[in-house]
Amino acid sequence: HRLIPIYKLNFREKRGEKGYFTGSNAFHSSYRNHRESEGNNWNRNYMPGLEAMYGYNLINVRHFDVTTNESTLFFENPVLIKTLYYPTLSKDTLNHQPISRNYYMISAYNEDSNKDGYINSDDLRRFYLFNIDGTFKSLLIPENYSVRSSQYDPENDYMYVYAVLDENGNGQLEEKEAVHVFWINLATPAKGTRLY
Repeated sequence: HRLIPIYKLNFREKRGEKGYFTGSNAFHSSYRNHRESEGNNWNRNYMPGLEAMYGYNLINVRHFDVTTNESTLFFENPVLIKTLYYPTLSKDTLNHQPISRNYYMISAYNEDSNKDGYINSDDLRRFYLFNIDGTFKSLLIPENYSVRSSQYDPENDYMYVYAVLDENGNGQLEEKEAVHVFWINLATPAKGTRLY
């Protein structure tokens, strides 16, 4: 499997200079392993078994299967991707057990939820699960939430997701709206369970 990031092409006109530029990507990493002496080694990956990429003007990802020579886009229409989590090639361990992931997760702004005419970081950020072949599987956090951040729990192999509830349904993030915490079991990811 290969992933091909797709970026928005921008035109820059600055002080008489004209030119095109695309977006770029970078990678999240973990600078320490949680008690490596106890069999936890995720090789500086964001979480064991998962690498994480983020990008500037990353609007889609194409999944290419090298065995079938077939490719598909993760999203039918352009979105604004915040973070792409994908299986790592390194031999990561958690509690002396090898960790292998066979899915992708993507947090993205996929619609103009606040109706300002643009898809941008002022809209609701959704969190999606895709199968290893790049096909859509499910929404991990309910649609009326906007994902704010996450945290990894190595004791349980859970991802805790902090999300703002769009209480009034206006598609905008407001400080007075409640933040809820969901957990996702990374061994068998499915729709997040609300903890708080």
